[in-house]
Amino acid sequence: MPRLAEFYGIAIYTSFRDHSPPHFHAIYGGEEAEVEMATGAILAGGLPPRAERLVEAWRRRHQSDLEENWELARAHRPLRPIPPLE
Repeated sequence: MPRLAEFYGIAIYTSFRDHSPPHFHAIYGGEEAEVEMATGAILAGGLPPRAERLVEAWRRRHQSDLEENWELARAHRPLRPIPPLE
């Protein structure tokens, strides 16, 4: 899975073969969550509360970047890195 961003020990990935709804994978330590791009809902897995809050703040700030990368992935085109949460 291509890495889109990394911040505070959290890595954000998406996959060229992922299924709908549009989502990304957030990995922190040994935990992983699938996060819906449009709503921030956790579709599978989970993260510690602090990591989940950081991922949500990042998702809100970069929602359009995430959606653009989802479309690129669906077209099997190179993805664009997204700035980390500062």
